[in-house]
This record gives sequence, structure tokens and C-alpha cells, in this order.
Amino acid sequence: MRKNGIAKIINRLCFFSLFILANVTADELMVADFSSTNLEGWYDKIFTGITSYQIIKLENQNVLMAYSQGSASGLVKNMHVDIKIYPYLNWRWRIENRLDIKNEKIKSSDDYAARVYVIIDGGIFPWRTKAINYVWANGVQEGEIWPNAFVGKNAMMMALRSKQDETSTWYIEKRNVYEDFKNLFGKEIQFIDTVALMTDTDNSDGVVKTYYGDIYFSEN
Repeated sequence: MRKNGIAKIINRLCFFSLFILANVTADELMVADFSSTNLEGWYDKIFTGITSYQIIKLENQNVLMAYSQGSASGLVKNMHVDIKIYPYLNWRWRIENRLDIKNEKIKSSDDYAARVYVIIDGGIFPWRTKAINYVWANGVQEGEIWPNAFVGKNAMMMALRSKQDETSTWYIEKRNVYEDFKNLFGKEIQFIDTVALMTDTDNSDGVVKTYYGDIYFSEN
């Protein structure tokens, strides 16, 4: 009887430990596990030319390197995420040089050293597609928000970084995507469908190298 009692206690402790672990890991939802050299679920979206994306080791850590030379292609991952539960998108990025661009609000200068997209898929109704582009701008000032030069208000641009920020320096970002969608599109949105990133220089015919770290959603 004593052995059975001890076994029951051990089983309950193990179950309780697993319950705690599940709650801890549920606080975050991984999008891009580049540090583990994992590109599972990501695919290329090519617009003009091909931006090179590859995982490399930088400062003893695995990161995603993007190199664009007059190209515009991105990496895309389809993920159905409840942003009421996981409202915060977290990532870090770093650029090695700047693009010589004065105004990203016009089509001829719609290029960015780094972009991270969050997208709501309109399905068979493309006009229902909505996106937020968090960008590292050059000509536009940090904090500015404007409609995309090509698709208008369906894709809102938000400059998180600009030419005032240092090159060859990591910056950590954390955005409340739920609140951003509500503020930019005027309504509450519960689910997003896609996360993407892109380094593009096709309009300005520039050259840029960028690094992206892990990307994940979190509860807080």
C-alpha cells in the first residue's frame, strides 16, 4: 500500500509539473526560430528578382541574413494566430548599411532595409486583405504612419526605425499588434493569417544587407 501511495504522489507531482510547464510555454508562440536554424513553414514570395535569405552565424548566434541587390522577394509563413490571446509581436533586427532614399511614401522609393508584415488574408475578396508593415525606413521619420505606395490603405506602413538609428546594431522590437490593427483600421480584429519579412531594393536599385533574429508572439 505504501508503494502504491508513493507512486500516486509521484504521478501527481509529474502531472503538476507538466501543467506548469505547459502554462509557461503557452505564454509565447514561436513564429521564426532562426536561432535553431529552423525555416520550417517559410516560403519565398518573389516580386522582382530574388533577395537572398540564409541562416548564418553572427556573433556566435544563428540569425537570418537578407541580402538584396535591386531585388524584392520576401519570406512568408502562414499562421492563424489569435491576437487577442497573443497580442504582442516580438523580434530583433539589424541593418549593415542604409538605402539612399528620401521618401518611402512614393512608388519609386518604396524600398526598405527591413520589413516585418502581419497580414489578414481576404481570401477570395482581395480588397478585404489588411496588413501592417513595420519598417526600417530612411527618408521617413521614426513613428510616422502612412498608406503603402502601391496598395493604399489596405497596407499601412509604420516606421519603427529610421536613419537616426545606428547600423551594425541590434534593435529589439515589441508591438501590440491587436491594438495597432484596431487603431489603424478602426475595428477590433481577432485573428491574423500570415507573418512575413522582406528586405527589398528593386525600386531604388540599391544594395543592402540585413539580419533578423527570432520572431514570436507573446501574451504580454
